[in-house]
Amino acid sequence: MKIIDVDPSSPLFGYIRPGYKVLSVNGTEVQDAIDFYYKATDERVNLIFSDNLGKKINFDFDELMPGELGLTFDEDKIRTCKNDCIFCFIRQQPQGMRRALYIKDEDYRLSFTHGNFITLSNTTDDDIERIIEQRLSPLYVSVHATDDKLRRCMFRNEKLAPIIPRIKELTDNGITIHTQTVLCPGINDGKHIEKTINDLASLYPGVETLAVVPVGLTKYRDNLPHLRTYQPDEAKDIISYINKVQNRLLKEIGTRFVWAADEFYVAAKIGFPNQASYEETPQFENGIGMIREFLTNFNRKKRFLKDINSQSLQSPLRDLDTAYKRFFKGIGSYPKFKKKSYKQSFSIPQFFKFDNGKLFIPKMKCGIKIKMHRSLGGKAKNLTISKTSTNKYYASICVELDEVFPGKALIKEETTIGIDLGLKEFLVDSDNNKIENPKFFKKNLKKLKFKQK
Repeated sequence: MKIIDVDPSSPLFGYIRPGYKVLSVNGTEVQDAIDFYYKATDERVNLIFSDNLGKKINFDFDELMPGELGLTFDEDKIRTCKNDCIFCFIRQQPQGMRRALYIKDEDYRLSFTHGNFITLSNTTDDDIERIIEQRLSPLYVSVHATDDKLRRCMFRNEKLAPIIPRIKELTDNGITIHTQTVLCPGINDGKHIEKTINDLASLYPGVETLAVVPVGLTKYRDNLPHLRTYQPDEAKDIISYINKVQNRLLKEIGTRFVWAADEFYVAAKIGFPNQASYEETPQFENGIGMIREFLTNFNRKKRFLKDINSQSLQSPLRDLDTAYKRFFKGIGSYPKFKKKSYKQSFSIPQFFKFDNGKLFIPKMKCGIKIKMHRSLGGKAKNLTISKTSTNKYYASICVELDEVFPGKALIKEETTIGIDLGLKEFLVDSDNNKIENPKFFKKNLKKLKFKQK
């Protein structure tokens, strides 16, 4: 296992360099970073490294926390999925994107460290033994169906081992598992999702949760099995059924256990459950309760918005929409966002007026005293109020005038000259006349240095 960095605070700093390899921990070979840290937790630790020439370097430590070693290892080769699922999202990606987006990971180590979902289809008996020994818990498992015949059909893998015995072996040995099923209309819903929920709930608390997620489809599905998304009425039926199951399981095992993904509520066009109904939100990153938490946090922070005119709140949304459109068309940069405490300003598109040296705006019954720099000279169309860093307020008014402005004068070659300012030459005109760069800075650099002393 190759080392790519050694922290300066590490006791190995100066002895072990990037490029060296870990050969063993306490006499046993190391498979990966997880294996290293697990084996390095013994009371006494013997580490053997090899340098770039193959020379072995031996270290012994007593009562050392593995994190104190400050070693960063090269990334392990990711185990990939050999299934050919009918709904595989990786196969629905457009061409020409970054390479990482096309990796079909099926690695129990990433499931433990990052919460990636795996199918356990390429997990060997030795892997199961290691998971149990090293307590790699929790794991996240894509079940999709507990009917093994249907599961093999969905995975398009006839050699797929039964899933429930595999999960039970892990849970019987203290490994916690969070599960999910990607629901496909007319395939693994109906009686199949009922069986899946009951089979997995019977393994609670080993199987701690189940997320029911609608199939995600893109337009890049050429030569892939025909699938469709859920219609609003169908999504409502799924939510209604899961709500009934939640109420039953809450009485039987003390938890709702199964949740419908936020996408079902979006598809059904109905409101989201309250925050408490998601319990500990253990599958938050899987889209379970994510929108509810966003709405809850937003509602807590939006109280100050009640003091602002509704049209002033809509104005930045229109500006944002315009900015994104310009960005995606390639005629503008990525939108920049400002905080409430930075460069404060807001726009009022209508319902403002000037009267007797005062500015009247919505939500403020009393007028604001102002100093008019000049008369408007036309019809006021939009008002922007801004605050400077010196706590002064300015109002900028967009005015519509009735005047007709003359168009641009025609450019005639015989009466027009083009001028280009540059660095090599100070000025070059369209007749190829050049004025050399006077280089004032370079000429006066010595004098400038003298003056700055």
